[in-house]
This record gives sequence, structure tokens and C-alpha cells, in this order.
Amino acid sequence: MTIDRLIGILSILLREEQATAASLAARFEVSPRTIQRDVDRLCRAGIPLRTVRGAGGGISIMEGYAVKQTVLTDADRGAILAGLRSLDSVSGTGYYRQLMEKLPPSRASAGDDCVTIDLSSWYGPALAPKLAALKTACAARRLAQFTYCAPGGDSHRTVEPYQLVFRWSSWYLHGWCREREDFRLFKLNRMLDVAVLPECFTPRPAPSPITPAERLYPDRLQSLIRFSPAARWRLIDEYGAESFSSQEDGFLLFRRGFPDKEELFRWVLSFQSQAELLEPHHLRQEFFSRLKEICQKYDR
Repeated sequence: MTIDRLIGILSILLREEQATAASLAARFEVSPRTIQRDVDRLCRAGIPLRTVRGAGGGISIMEGYAVKQTVLTDADRGAILAGLRSLDSVSGTGYYRQLMEKLPPSRASAGDDCVTIDLSSWYGPALAPKLAALKTACAARRLAQFTYCAPGGDSHRTVEPYQLVFRWSSWYLHGWCREREDFRLFKLNRMLDVAVLPECFTPRPAPSPITPAERLYPDRLQSLIRFSPAARWRLIDEYGAESFSSQEDGFLLFRRGFPDKEELFRWVLSFQSQAELLEPHHLRQEFFSRLKEICQKYDR
């Protein structure tokens, strides 16, 4: 956007004595001619810029001119930079890098690099186009269509998109699903053939997309699981050191609720021989039957 670029150019000239049109054009990914037009706009707005042609020349702000800036501490700047870098990790564009250029310089920039947040995923290049398309749809209030892959099978959805949400190490779209007639969170990795439609929609009152975890994953099914000491690191990593009790024989007892038996079975099975489901007793027997079915596949 032009206004973003104008502010960026002004910010650079405020902290650098001089910059060439070529260097500014490279930073903002435009032509030198566009930069010259931007310089003319800034001059008409009352910013006294000076252009010197030839070797050693460039664009600068006339001596004695100052622009009042919002005061940011070094901690403020570091926090903002960390946030912008995190968005840049998934944007697929240079937009957020350009925003970083607009920040006033800090007296001690060592703290600027203390925090790095990578919001990208294992799905790499496939994520950025979805984020860009859905961000456009949210901002323009335009419908989005996609095929959604779920345990019950694939379905075609038409959604009124409201927000992109990063939670549980994944990206989601929060929107009103016209097929389900309710607000839903759609995981971007499960969305195929994403398309932004020309049709616009009228925004409706939207609840917060950050639904409490206990509502999405209710503890309806209480379980008791016995783990070998080798699984200790993973229990701490996933649920914390307070989630289990250590026994005299070195084994660990883990009590927790799960939404349903399928979630419970999948999770216990992921530990292979390091976990033993003790309770509920009736599900222990069903789990044993499923394990025998798995064994039969490998006995053929």
C-alpha cells in the first residue's frame, strides 16, 4: 500500500542520513520511478526532502527537521519485532519485513533478537497461499469455499470467514459455516481447494474464536493409565509434571479425562508398550480386542 511505503521511507530517512532511490526501491520491491513519485508526495505533504544526483548522492531530510515519534522502549521494540517476525515466517511475502523498517531505531538492539517465534508448519509452502487468500476474504467480507477433510469424510463447505487463529501449534479459520449453520474452527491443513468467492456477506455477531479447551475436549471419559519410566519425558511435555504420580516400582500412574474412547485409544496406542490402560475396565477389554486385530494383520 502507498501509505505504508511512504511511512516506511520516512522512517528510514529519519534514522539514516541518506538513502538512494535504488536502495529504497529494493527494500520496498518497487521501481526507482515509484520511489521518486513517493518523494514528490512527501514533499507536497510538507516533509522537506532533498535529492542530490550523481555519485555519492541520494535522498535525505533537510537538516534541522524532526518528526515527533511515539516513544518506544527497547523492550517495546523487541516485543513488536518478535511479533512481526513471527507473522513473516508464514506470510510468504515481504509485507511484515517492510513494517519492521518503520520502527524507530533502539539505542541497544541486542534485545531485538532475544525472541524468535516460528508460526510456520511442516506443511511449508502449502500454508502461505491459504493464509493469504483467507486473510483477503476476512478483510473484504467475502465468502470462502473449500473441501474439508474430517474423520467422517470429505465435505464441501461455504464459510463466512471472520478470523485466522493460531492455536495448538496449528492455523485455523474461524467462521460461520453455511452448511452447519453455526460458527466453526476449520484447520487450514485439512482444507483443500480453497477459493475466495466474489460474493460478500453481512457480518453477524461472532463469538470469541478462543473456545476454552474443556469445551472442545470435555473430560467425559475418566481413565487410569500405567506408564513405564521411559514415558516420563513425554507426559511432562504434553501434560506437565503434575499429571502423574510416581510409584515405588518406578512406574507412573496417570489419571485424565478424554472426550471419547477413540481419543483415548489413539493416545494410549501411540505409546506402544510403554502404556497400559487400567480403567475403565470395559474399555480395557475392548482395547485388548483391537490390539489383537492389529496383531492379526501382521501374522498373515
